[in-house]
Amino acid sequence: MKRREFIKSAGVGGVAVAAASTLPKPAIAQKRIEMVVVSTWPRDFPGLGTSAQRLAKRITDMTDGRIQTKYFAAKERVGAFDSFDEVASGNAQAYIAADYYWKGKHLGWAYFTAVPFGLTYTEINAWIRFGGGQELWDELAGG
Repeated sequence: MKRREFIKSAGVGGVAVAAASTLPKPAIAQKRIEMVVVSTWPRDFPGLGTSAQRLAKRITDMTDGRIQTKYFAAKERVGAFDSFDEVASGNAQAYIAADYYWKGKHLGWAYFTAVPFGLTYTEINAWIRFGGGQELWDELAGG
């Protein structure tokens, strides 16, 4: 008799597990983050401006809306050359620009853009990733 009770209980338990697995899983609310992106280029400026707009949209799309990007072209939120200061002050989370624009703040910024550094994109990438460039860039950006 005990064997039959065990089989009966196991069958009922198996059906209960199978039924429970078909129930919808509870939705877990994802925290939404707002990311303000400022740019030095005008809206719809061919190449640089349109690429910046697409990047901001793709960030939102790739994160299924968990990161909401608000893109501001030059002069929509701040002047083009105020983008660096807007991020440094914490009023924006990112800028899209050429870092040589900030060489008035420190001449070292010129080394992190292809012009006038003189390296090809492959060479500058190798220097940044493997030649200590990233450490210098981080030090410059941090202080």
